Formats: sequence, C-alpha cells, structure tokens
Amino acid sequence: MRHLLSILDLSVEEIDQLIATAEDILANPDDYREKCKYKKLATLFFEPSTRTRLSFESAMLSLGGSVLGFSSASSSSSSKGESVSDTIRVVSNYSDIIAMRHPKEGAPLVATFRSEVPVINAGDGGHNHPTQTLADLLTIKRKFGRLNNLTIGLCGDLKFGRTVHSLIQAMSRYTGIKFVLISPDELKLPDYIKKDVLDKFGMEYVETKSLEEAMPSLDVLYMTRVQQERFFNEDDYVRLKDSYILNLAKLSNAKKDMIILHPLPRVNEISVDVDDDPRACYFEQVKNGRLIRMALILKLLGIN
Repeated sequence: MRHLLSILDLSVEEIDQLIATAEDILANPDDYREKCKYKKLATLFFEPSTRTRLSFESAMLSLGGSVLGFSSASSSSSSKGESVSDTIRVVSNYSDIIAMRHPKEGAPLVATFRSEVPVINAGDGGHNHPTQTLADLLTIKRKFGRLNNLTIGLCGDLKFGRTVHSLIQAMSRYTGIKFVLISPDELKLPDYIKKDVLDKFGMEYVETKSLEEAMPSLDVLYMTRVQQERFFNEDDYVRLKDSYILNLAKLSNAKKDMIILHPLPRVNEISVDVDDDPRACYFEQVKNGRLIRMALILKLLGIN
C-alpha cells in the first residue's frame, strides 16, 4: 500500500508514467469508464475547496467508482473534537482510497499511520499540494512536449503557497530548469525550501521583486493568490494582497509561447482581460487535474 504525501514520493519515472496514463485517458476515455467499478473514494476536506475536491470526485466517478465524504470540518465529527487519527481509522473502513485536505501541515502524514487504505494529500496548510503539481506538470508537458530546459517564474505568495513548494520540488529533478522567484520580501520562498530543495539539487534561481523585469526570460509564469487564510495579521494581508496584478499590458514583452498558470482560485492577481490570451492555460490546468487524478487513483489502487 502506497500513500502520496509529497510529490517527492513519486520518482521521475513514475511521474512520466502518470502523465502518459492521463494522456491515454484523454485519448481513450471509454477504456477507463469501469476501471474502478465498486471502488469508493472518501474525500475528507477539513478546509474549503472547489476544484480539488470536485476534481477528485469527478475523477473517481469517471472511472466508474463512487464517492463519499465531507466538504468542511464543520460537517464532520472533528467539530465535536474527534482527532484526525480517529476519523481516518473510521473512514478507511468505508472506503478504498482517501483524498484529504487539512489546514494543518503534517495532518495527512498522521492519517497514514492509521489508515487501512491509500491516503492522498490534497493540500496540508502551506506545506504541500502534490496532485496540483501533477496537474501543473501535465499542462507544461502538453504545451512544450518536455519538462526540461525551461525558465519558470513563480510570482506572488511564495511563503505560504503550497502549490509553489510542490512544483519546485518536482521541477528540481529535471535538467536545465531555472527558477525566477518573484515576491515582496514578506512573502519570499522559505529558507528550508531553498536549502532542502534548490541548494540540494544545485538549481539555478534568482529572486526579484519585479515581475516586469523577469517577464522576457520566462517560459512559464506561475501566478499565485496572496492567501488571506494564511495570515495572522489582517493589516499585513491588506498591505500585500495587491502586490502583483497581471494584465495584458504586462504581457507585452513576454514570449509568444510563454504559458500562464495559476492553481486557482484567483482574486484579482490575473485580470480577466488575460483569459482570452492564448498563453493563458489556468483553466486547462483544471481539466488536466481531473485526468491526472484519475491516473493517480488507478496507480495507488494497483489497477492497470
């Protein structure tokens, strides 16, 4: 039995295999309609979500399985004080696989100690979001045909952005990758990510406060939302929330084949006038998220 807590739980070869499966699902959906017949996915979302939860549910239903679970902590027994450990021990008796989101870093790891079935980390606080990263990688691969020799700009909340942390972990294992880290000082990438990932893998990276100066060099621009729910101080959030707003004017010196990604939801960090630009790929990420989660469910359940 395997769990997925971090993108580093998957080898590069396994990521490539998942991408290949997702592409085959897209090309041959009928071949997969009953792959998970009689299998049940539990979605345990202690934190609000739209895309990730519905994407997991759509993925399982598209494989012929069924879904149970809850969409907020208030609708679970955790509101009565039940521990994550006890919740998992109960739910793993009702399901074949679990997708779990929790506001506390490390909660999915605790879940794996008690679960009788595979657990997928669907986001834990500001720590990791491996399945979003798989969707990101699939999107990049489908656009460029490769996952190497790319300059990737990460813009906005790099401190609390779990999608950023997971993407850096994933892309650091490919060759020819350069990161451009674009953020205000207060939201810079944590030192532990620099030390444990970027420095460990000998990655080339630069830090800047200017999106406009970074733009011409980028193959991928990954925008992020400044997350109000991660701030302890409302004044800090208000001061930083509009640090970077991408509009068509700021794309004037970008590469014609650059792609714009965003894990969503967005607030105002990408203007709606960008949506029709051919470089905007964030809604394509949504579609790819369902495909790659289908592939992941199959892998963790050992279904070919």
